[in-house]
Amino acid sequence: MAKGAGKVLAQNKKAGHDYFIEETIEAGMVLTGTEIKAIRAGRVQLKDSYVGMRDGEAWINNMHISPFDQGNRFNHEPLRSRKILLHKRQISELIGSVKRDGYTIVPLKMYIKDGYAKLLIGIGKGKKDYDKRDDLRKKEAKRDIERAFKGRNQ
Repeated sequence: MAKGAGKVLAQNKKAGHDYFIEETIEAGMVLTGTEIKAIRAGRVQLKDSYVGMRDGEAWINNMHISPFDQGNRFNHEPLRSRKILLHKRQISELIGSVKRDGYTIVPLKMYIKDGYAKLLIGIGKGKKDYDKRDDLRKKEAKRDIERAFKGRNQ
């Protein structure tokens, strides 16, 4: 995560399981007043969200921000598309990377930095089932080694 970043409000743990993340970019978002209040309260979910390109702009879709409790009639739509703020050069790099075979843009983390909500997005290539099984095997072997090492030290 970037230097000076605050507490992580939401994390997409499934992204690391489903994709090989090759590059990450920090981006801002266009939000309404009740959305930022709900985000600061930690009521955001990145689980099934993805980043798409429309009219030369980046948009995040399916990011769930729960309605703010005191928002009354000015509350926001929980699953609406939100614009991601990036430089033109970054957007053109993202479009170029998505055109490669099997690559996609996934949101990884959301956090508050210097008073602004920031989104860490990653360019990733989808994992095959055998890659996922291999990762699980490696993780389990590492856990067993640590467990055996811990047991020997006591």
